[in-house]
Amino acid sequence: MPNPSYPLLETINDPAELRKLPRAELHTLAEELREFLLNSVATTGGHLSSNLGTVELTVALHYVFNTPHDRVVWDVGHQTYPHKILTGRRDRMPTLRQLGGLSGFPQRSESEFDTFGTAHSSTSISAALGMALAAKIKGEDRRAIAIIGDGAMTAGMAFEALNNGGVADCNLLVILNDNDMSISPPVGALNRYLAQLLSGQFYAAAKSVGKTVLKGAPPLFELAKRFEEHAKGMVVPATLFEKFGFNYIGPIDGHDLDSLIPTLENIKHLKGPQFLHVVTKKGQGYKLAEADPVAYHGPGKFDPAVGLVKATVPAPMTFTQVFGQWLCDVAAADDRLVGITPAMREGSGMVEFEKRFPKRYFDVGIAEQHAVTFAAGLATEGLKPVVAIYSTFLQRAYDQLIHDVAIQNLPVVFALDRAGLVGADGATHAGAYDIAFMRCIPNMSIACPADENECRQLLNTAYAQNHPVAVRYPRGSGAGVAVQPSLEGLALGMGVVRKQGQKIAILAFGTLLYPALKVAEALGITVVNMRWVKPLDVELLVSVAQSHQALVTVEEGALMGGAGSAVLEALQAANLVLPVLQLGLEDRFIEHGDPAKLLALQGLDAAGIEASIRARFGHLLPVAALAA
Repeated sequence: MPNPSYPLLETINDPAELRKLPRAELHTLAEELREFLLNSVATTGGHLSSNLGTVELTVALHYVFNTPHDRVVWDVGHQTYPHKILTGRRDRMPTLRQLGGLSGFPQRSESEFDTFGTAHSSTSISAALGMALAAKIKGEDRRAIAIIGDGAMTAGMAFEALNNGGVADCNLLVILNDNDMSISPPVGALNRYLAQLLSGQFYAAAKSVGKTVLKGAPPLFELAKRFEEHAKGMVVPATLFEKFGFNYIGPIDGHDLDSLIPTLENIKHLKGPQFLHVVTKKGQGYKLAEADPVAYHGPGKFDPAVGLVKATVPAPMTFTQVFGQWLCDVAAADDRLVGITPAMREGSGMVEFEKRFPKRYFDVGIAEQHAVTFAAGLATEGLKPVVAIYSTFLQRAYDQLIHDVAIQNLPVVFALDRAGLVGADGATHAGAYDIAFMRCIPNMSIACPADENECRQLLNTAYAQNHPVAVRYPRGSGAGVAVQPSLEGLALGMGVVRKQGQKIAILAFGTLLYPALKVAEALGITVVNMRWVKPLDVELLVSVAQSHQALVTVEEGALMGGAGSAVLEALQAANLVLPVLQLGLEDRFIEHGDPAKLLALQGLDAAGIEASIRARFGHLLPVAALAA
């Protein structure tokens, strides 16, 4: 099959070159950009639906505004592939989300056109407002533009920024990219309002009367058109955003360059805060993605001509699937259980739970703070809330975790998905800090299952407690241990010796138990599956410390304040002094790439763990191990 040709796109290596094109050629450019994007993502994997939906908007923004002098901030940023392609990174797209390659999100270190690093939602308006006011303070004539989706607009932070931005005397443009589809279908009253923009009966009736009854009388027809426009103004959220102090414009077709460009050119000359509402479609231009934007949100490699194909060999069970099955099983046995997700139904494995227990399923939208306090409220009334949330997103609800759950010692279970390194999404999505930021909170317990079956067992233990408990588990599958259907748990705060050896003991927290066992087999040393960071099994720790000459802690989390630090604190409290080697994630943000490669670079695969032990404690190893 011959390689596709992109004759016009290949001439654009900078938006300045884009701005030299006649407007008539922009439609061709958009077509080539969409085709290039589809073929590129099909080759590398990555976010697809959202990027297909922003092709025309991206072309129009860079055509009308003088980027990067004018600042463009993309909310979340997983829809910026067209932006990357048009800003000099087309040739690097084959490296997307790979170690040393392009990030899947905007990165200030990657390009001057990436004016603000984004990956978590609802930050764009705040950042763009800061840029707009900075321009005013510095006396610079520039526009700051925030592009935010309807899903991200449901988060409180977006409204905090609107509340501030509407009274700020600066040139801020907020573009609502309304595709009625975040990763999971968006929820909530505001989204319902936006979704009904042009479907209200009052507006539809006015429009129908104007077209069918009055068309024969031109003066009355013109009057009806004006009435229709007035009615539209009451249906659309103009009033809502204008109450914030913004000049509302729209909605307009976000795929129509002949509508987008003149509108943006007009807005460019307006002063003060502006709000443009554009309507787009996820997956636009690729029928399979249009039909199933969730499936094509973040696909792996595939053939665009065929689409996604179900694997013939069943994939290993993931930790997310273990959680989803456990949630359904416990809900069937206990009608007190309620499940909560902040807009990550699919990612957190709650699709089946929603189908089976719709009255006990709550998707609160992109609102992590609300999710945690909402769970606290449910818990006060005797229910048993389970908050399914990515580790990286719990960071956004830290105050609520302390103030609303832990201080009141409420029995909320936190199912922390994506703990540790997540691979292609990089530093913004890595669950590197949850152990460190949770273990300092009174009343909190933290479990680190080593495999799939232990994950289910520790979720059972967590659910049985009368205080807050977090169970952290990684993305993807584990060691492949068969999951038992029992709803029995393991003892709270107790670990177990998995392999007895001599002189050196590895204390493993979480899935790094399995590479640790490989190392222990080679070196003849002990391995302990600690299971709990808090409460730490101090009795077991003291026993192991007294019978060994050195300890090694391994964890897929930040070293500073992590599980290894907990071990050192416990040893000091027990007045035990012996050398301890701490292995975990070093004190830097770890880039995107293949998870196995990233772990190896951190020295957390079997070879790395063994090398570190040999380097530090080689003198304690038996001769046979040294010779190996």
